[in-house]
Order: sequence, then structure tokens, then C-alpha cells
Amino acid sequence: MSIVDKDSQCLMEGVYLSKTHDHVHVHCDASHRVVSSAVLNGGFTRATDFLNLKVERQAESGVEDPAVTLQAACDKLGCKDVTVGMMTAASMKSLRLCREDIQGRQFAVLVTTGLENARRSGDRAEYRHLHAVPLERGTINLCMITDARVLDHAMIEMITIATEAKVAILHELNIVSPVSGGLATGTGTDAVAVFSGNTGDPISFAGKHTLLGERLAIMVMQIIRESIAYEEEAGSCA
Repeated sequence: MSIVDKDSQCLMEGVYLSKTHDHVHVHCDASHRVVSSAVLNGGFTRATDFLNLKVERQAESGVEDPAVTLQAACDKLGCKDVTVGMMTAASMKSLRLCREDIQGRQFAVLVTTGLENARRSGDRAEYRHLHAVPLERGTINLCMITDARVLDHAMIEMITIATEAKVAILHELNIVSPVSGGLATGTGTDAVAVFSGNTGDPISFAGKHTLLGERLAIMVMQIIRESIAYEEEAGSCA
């Protein structure tokens, strides 16, 4: 099967998005510098693909390593190069996407949202061992992609801005942690990735004083707000 099929959506030149009921897949023709908290190929790496895979809401104890499951899904899709892979129990129907041209550089942000394991930072953790593997899979999975060349430290700053924007929206929407009763700051299994492109002058800063930080935060807040609205509507109809 071709990586770029007839149902793929072009996000920007050489970057394509496809979605099914069980995954969201982004393929880049060229390798991108990536930083992420992903289960598969997380940390700093170079990759051509991003996969957000839908799984059961709670894993069974003793099942295979999540990275093995993700790599098998990548192989089935025909991914030939490095793929950054995440898991979620959220419906792929919760996918929301925002694209923007910022002074000639292209940016895209996408998210899927599940809030079943909403938590506030500092809540008492269920797992009390340093090497424990959480079985819950609610998850707000966020991916940011640009054709601009962003320096490593600025990519991390993009993650900081996106995280703060996520918290702002969760507070705006009064999403509460069932553990503490306080306003949630995310879920227990959120993941985030930034794909940096290869063109133009390098971007060195992405904080709140910068145009990139401003626009990125607005994009993230917009799509998380829309994705949560879908989740709440779907839940009310269940």
C-alpha cells in the first residue's frame, strides 16, 4: 500500500495526513527533526512519519510492549523510515486540525482528545513504583508540524507553549480531576510531538513574547476546545 493514498490530505508541501477509525497518520516526503514524548521513537530523532494509534481504553496487564504494538502498526501501514508513534483510547473522530501561514512558513497542529483519565499535576499517582507502566489510555495527543527550521531549544519551547495552552483551555472549560477535585492540567497519559522542517532561516525562539508563541498557543487552544466539544457531545449521546 502506498503511504500517500487517494484519501490523504496535504497539510503543506510534502506532508500528508490520512485518518481511519483506528489511526491518524502523517507522512513527510523528507526527514524531519523531531522531539516528542512518544512511546515509539520518543526524544530527539529524525523521522518521516507520525502515527497516533487507537487502542483499548485500558490495557491488560502483561500485554506486549506498547512500542512493539506501534511498530507492528507502522509495518502494516508500510512506513519505511523512522516513525514517531503514540497511543490513545480517544476516538479518531475527535481529531481536530489547524493550519496557518506565518510569514511564509507553514504550521499545522493536530490533536485527538480523550478525558477519561483527567488529572491535575500533583494528584496522588496510582502507580507507586518508578518502573511501573500505567495501563490507562485516555489521552490528549498533540502534534505540531512545520516546514520551518526550528532549533532544538525552540522546539522544546514550542512544547512548553502548547502545554500551557492546553492547561488554559482545560481551566476555561472547567475540566476537573476526579482524584483531587481540582481543575485538571491534562490527562495521565498525554503525549506531544514537534516536527521541524528544513527550510528558511533558523527559528531560535518560540516563547510568549514571540509571534510564533502567540500563534501556536491560539492554534492549540482552538483545536483542543473543538476536540473537547466533540467528546462532550458524543458522550451526551452515548
